[in-house]
Amino acid sequence: MPALLYVRQFLRLLSPLITRAISPLVLLSLWELASRVGIIPERILAAPSQIIGTFSDMVASGEMGGNLLVSLGRVLTGLSISLSLGTVLALISGLSRRGEVIVDSPMQMVRTLPFLGLVPLFILWFGIGEVTKIALITFATVFPMYLTLYSGIRSIDAKLIEAGRLFGLGNAGLIWHVILPGSLPSFLLGLRYALGISWLSLVAVEQINATAGLGYLINNARDFMRTDVIVVCLLVYSLLGLFTDMLVRTVEHFALAWRPSFIKD
Repeated sequence: MPALLYVRQFLRLLSPLITRAISPLVLLSLWELASRVGIIPERILAAPSQIIGTFSDMVASGEMGGNLLVSLGRVLTGLSISLSLGTVLALISGLSRRGEVIVDSPMQMVRTLPFLGLVPLFILWFGIGEVTKIALITFATVFPMYLTLYSGIRSIDAKLIEAGRLFGLGNAGLIWHVILPGSLPSFLLGLRYALGISWLSLVAVEQINATAGLGYLINNARDFMRTDVIVVCLLVYSLLGLFTDMLVRTVEHFALAWRPSFIKD
């Protein structure tokens, strides 16, 4: 009887997942059927079975792993620069009115510039090598970091600052012990935005004379009309975005466990 009870509980837990998976599975089946009978030609969109086979081949040959590492390196380098730059600018702007006047207005002006419109200018400045790609990723991701952290710093309770001063904290101590921990939720939110934007911008920057990376694979696949490779790379982009977001959410779960309002699972 206990075994039967466990099975029923297990099936009850699986029931929502099975229900949610029905419609995607039906769509995939219709897609596969349409491809096999010729309604959807391969040059328009490859069949799901062909996409899975292509992905397996690319993983087995090492082609996917090598290009994935190149793309990851570009994203991590650009993101590390934008995190540092965005944090410094948010501290300058968020901690004083004078800093806000100096930093915030130019940031608000520059962040509205079209990302793709800047590509030719960056190529003229930095050439067509790695510097341009990393600089564009940095440009695209610095603004979410700046805006969310600036908002977090400005929303810190003034009583906490006053309490810190009563305990003898100087400016550096206030920043380290009060302001940065207090604005950590905004920082992590900005990091999630920045990670998502970094993957989006990577698609654009890897069109610039790239010799490796996921964007390079997509470019090559476009030239040879390999829709299966294009779909595989797009799926990898989406999985990377999902994985990195889950990573930050995990950090958020542990780093913000001290907050009374934080909802635990």
